Formats: sequence, C-alpha cells, structure tokens
Amino acid sequence: MASNKQGGGKRGFASMDPQRQREIAAQGGRAAHASGNAHEFNSQEAREAGRMSHKNDGNRQSGSGGSRGGNQGGNR
Repeated sequence: MASNKQGGGKRGFASMDPQRQREIAAQGGRAAHASGNAHEFNSQEAREAGRMSHKNDGNRQSGSGGSRGGNQGGNR
C-alpha cells in the first residue's frame, strides 16, 4: 500500500490554506447560531466562568511542600 506521508505532512482540514479553514469554521458558527446550539456569554457569565477556571490557581503556585514525587515510602 502506497503512503502519501512524507515527513508527517498535513492531511485533510490541516492541509487547507488558512483562508479556506476560516471560511469552513465560519459556516459552522453560523449554522450553530441558526439552529440555536451556539451560546454567547454575557459579561456576567464570562466573569463567573473566569472566576471558576482560576479558583484553584493558588494551589499550583507553590514549588515546595505537598506529596509530589520523590521518596514517599521513607526508609525501608
């Protein structure tokens, strides 16, 4: 079986020029809005979503402590 792959070349949607990709994506967006499946955030919803996505950021900022990696079994 012959293969068209040469160094992992792009195929399908990825092989299209960026302008054509934007046209197809825009068609999908218009279709979603027309069918009522799309959602546009208002400023209050966007604020709440941002707050929820960032509420655990404080737990990731510390570089020490916790039980990450290392020798967890002690001396055996």
